[in-house]
Amino acid sequence: MAVDPSGAAPLGPAEVRALAERLGIRPTKKLGQNFVHDPNTVRRIARLAGLVEDDVVLEIGPGLGSLTLALLPAVASVVAVEIDPVLASALPGTVADRAPSLADRLAVVTADALRLRPADLGGREPTAVVANLPYNVGVPVLLHVLRTFPSVRRGLVMIQAEVVDRLAARPGGREYGAPSAKLAWYCDARRAGPVPRAVFWPVPGVDSALLALGPRGEPVDSGGVPAERVFAVVDAAFAQRRKALRGALAGWAGSPALAESRLRAAGVDPGTRAERLSIDDFARIASVAEAADRAEAADRAGDGGVVGDGGDTAGTASASLTESATESATESPAGTGGGAGSVGSPGASTGRHGAPPRDGGG
Repeated sequence: MAVDPSGAAPLGPAEVRALAERLGIRPTKKLGQNFVHDPNTVRRIARLAGLVEDDVVLEIGPGLGSLTLALLPAVASVVAVEIDPVLASALPGTVADRAPSLADRLAVVTADALRLRPADLGGREPTAVVANLPYNVGVPVLLHVLRTFPSVRRGLVMIQAEVVDRLAARPGGREYGAPSAKLAWYCDARRAGPVPRAVFWPVPGVDSALLALGPRGEPVDSGGVPAERVFAVVDAAFAQRRKALRGALAGWAGSPALAESRLRAAGVDPGTRAERLSIDDFARIASVAEAADRAEAADRAGDGGVVGDGGDTAGTASASLTESATESATESPAGTGGGAGSVGSPGASTGRHGAPPRDGGG
């Protein structure tokens, strides 16, 4: 076994196949299992992630451990989240065998990444996310992780190339959509390069690429309105992206006239389309709507009406962020990585300010 200067023996093609055979693992599309077997690729990912020695890395879908072995020498610890119990139970042994001096840096959590909670990590606060994400749930998993773990400051993920282009897209282009806008709430994203198909086993039918995540220059100013309310506006706008916002947001606002009023108050042209708006624009619209709802609620209270905690009663429907999220229709059902779970279908948008937000789509 060849050990590189980092203290870890990488997994090459022969080792990956042998380990999978020993564990009785056959890569499945259901769990998005396409294992990386090229040592140079995982070293490249670890390098481009911009990690520092005190980082706590959250790795989603470690699979057989190729990327895990490349990450351990560079950081304080790696928390690997794996949905497949066979792979999860085997990973500590693989690391102990191939990187014995680094084994104490690894913690393995057997869980569905779409349902991951801070308590699952045993008090560890991840500062970076690095992952070979499964294509079939990659977008909702990434958004869920960023929402659930605000301590994450940077990251690098590998996913389907066209999805990387969508996530890194800026307002004004065809590739810009709901996932692009939502990701911009949490971080700045950019394409960090392609990944050849030949580095995977089995070889996927689509191209892959790297998406680098970094801190925003300034946080989104939403006037205190939470992400789920802002995302409700994003979802409603992109659900009918060919329409002008006056029409696209009519269901969310209650009528085209109310939508136009909210848009003008937010400084947004009612005749423009969703693809022209940044996440900051969507946040202003949500903030204006929230203020208007509260003003109306106060008026009703003054007239002896009943007031709920959130003002507009229909609008409270948007405050529960659904954990079942869908990706854009352009994403392939084939996957990469160790797998992260399944995603349910999004609900329909109904009611004033009540379009239920979801992490993918658009």
